[in-house]
Amino acid sequence: MSHPTFAPEEITGVSVRWVELPDGRLMLRYRVDGCAALVVPDFKGHGQADDLWKTTCFELFLYDGEGRYREYNFSPSGQWAAYGFSGYRHRGEDPVLRDGPEIKHDRGNSVFMQTVFIDAAILQGAERAALSAVLEEKGKRPSYWAMAHNGLKPDFHDPFGFRIALAKETAR
Repeated sequence: MSHPTFAPEEITGVSVRWVELPDGRLMLRYRVDGCAALVVPDFKGHGQADDLWKTTCFELFLYDGEGRYREYNFSPSGQWAAYGFSGYRHRGEDPVLRDGPEIKHDRGNSVFMQTVFIDAAILQGAERAALSAVLEEKGKRPSYWAMAHNGLKPDFHDPFGFRIALAKETAR
């Protein structure tokens, strides 16, 4: 759902498909409906970058327990970011990825799809997860999408939004 304070102009919905593949990868397929005005950043090469959330960006949060969590950002530009937090918005040690995520996207007249493949080992130790998106539409208008919002401002770091319970095998 979009945050009510930042309603989109044309985007009508966002959904995510989560699949743990037999080859040890996690696939996240983000779908944006009503994408005619969606701003898609130009390809900038594969690699880490900061401030990806300032335009269209898809995110995964993994809660490790006792306030610790990790944030992963995936941009249509091909860039990604990984951050670690020892408490609410308190930066800790950033996670290290063996291999960077593979990010692909396709765009039609009304649907935008971004698929991310990442080593499923990132799920180890996680108890809960959250999926979110920042979507910029033409005119620099952002909308903020999450499974749940808990305040007057969008806040993907709020534990209230970590709604996906992960299997106990994942938490080991």
